[in-house]
Amino acid sequence: MTLDEIRELIKLVTETGVAELEVQRGDDRVRIRRAGIVQDIVLPEPDTRPAPTHPIYMAPAAHAANPVSPLTEEMEEEAEQEQNLAMVKSPIVGTFYEAPSPGAPPFVQVGDVVHPGQVLCIIESMKLMNEIEAEIAGTVVKKFVMNAQPVEYGEALFAVRPQ
Repeated sequence: MTLDEIRELIKLVTETGVAELEVQRGDDRVRIRRAGIVQDIVLPEPDTRPAPTHPIYMAPAAHAANPVSPLTEEMEEEAEQEQNLAMVKSPIVGTFYEAPSPGAPPFVQVGDVVHPGQVLCIIESMKLMNEIEAEIAGTVVKKFVMNAQPVEYGEALFAVRPQ
């Protein structure tokens, strides 16, 4: 996590009045508490073990609970490089919604052409609905997240092929 990301979390806690917030991304974990404005930042030592060379088995029940597995950073980078795709990533932690309300059609679907400023989805965070807009013009080629699924900061939401 960068210092700017941590500052953004502190700002979020201050503005919303939340008593405590803990965010974990990979091996980085940040906990911010508002009890006299105490901040604990814990960054564990890097794992020196070699990465597994084979895929990790995931039980069938786990697939049912999470039908769309999030991409690792390496897979995102591969997709970007191989297909010249722009990744639309979540700017906050929250719940992903593909439509403005239940039963309404999604903002965008795979194959749709999008323009800068066009709403792609909503991420609900702390009862606030945050519209996520396209930053570039292009065609949506992949959706990585299912409706009503929790997302983390920096998680890939869509892949867009720039025009």
